[in-house]
Amino acid sequence: MLFTKEGVIALHAWTHERLDTVFEHVRVLASPEFTQAISGFGQPSVRDQLAHILAAESGWIRRLKKLTSEKRELVSSRDLPALEAARKNVVSATQAYLRDLSELQLNTALETVPEEWVGPARSPAFILQHICTHAFHHKGQVAAMCRILGHPLPDTDLQR
Repeated sequence: MLFTKEGVIALHAWTHERLDTVFEHVRVLASPEFTQAISGFGQPSVRDQLAHILAAESGWIRRLKKLTSEKRELVSSRDLPALEAARKNVVSATQAYLRDLSELQLNTALETVPEEWVGPARSPAFILQHICTHAFHHKGQVAAMCRILGHPLPDTDLQR
């Protein structure tokens, strides 16, 4: 087995601990800054980056559970309190999903994948690793955006 259940749960928790710092920090942004489009980013605003992180995690977990995605609901959240509430739901759903898996299920590639699946069939552990690296990628983009907006993020590295 490549991943332990305990290790995947810990990595997910650490990822969201670092996102706690990001969510706390972006409260300093005025409303126009939070939604201001900044050229050169796939998700053009801080709000859109945070919504994308949550929508991606929610979407992958829903696909692992063979449910349809509800990405639009998260992306339509227009303010930080709505995103923070959505984040709590996303984290809870991921934790509940992980608790229900055995270590063997966690490390076994899916036999079938839903229509919305992207890429080859993978194990839930692989997808959870992807969710965490994806969050860190976009957290870095939020850090760059905050710097451009004149509000640099504090250190949000995993090892801090």
